[in-house]
Amino acid sequence: MASRILANLIVMGSGIMVRAFAQAYRQAIANASKNGVAQEAVQNIKRASKNMTESEARQILGVAEHSSWEEVLQKYDNLFESNAKNGSFYLQSKVHRAKECLESLHQSKAEGPN
Repeated sequence: MASRILANLIVMGSGIMVRAFAQAYRQAIANASKNGVAQEAVQNIKRASKNMTESEARQILGVAEHSSWEEVLQKYDNLFESNAKNGSFYLQSKVHRAKECLESLHQSKAEGPN
């Protein structure tokens, strides 16, 4: 009998704690939205995660500034495939982002100043 009462108290107490936590979380979100903190944090995360400098991209791929686009693609293919075989997804994604960065620079140079 005592164990049944104790079990009921634990279940009811945990339910109350979950509801209180959910309500506090909703209130924190509402406060952050009023202050604009949430939007600013999301924008900072987006900015920080997508930016890679040209020098960082060249360093990751191991190409010089005067390297041809074919050499960049060859280095990319070699590094991407070797990381695919050895299972390093983080390095594989860094190699891919480096290629994307250099590709956008290559395309802007190919288009020329308009």
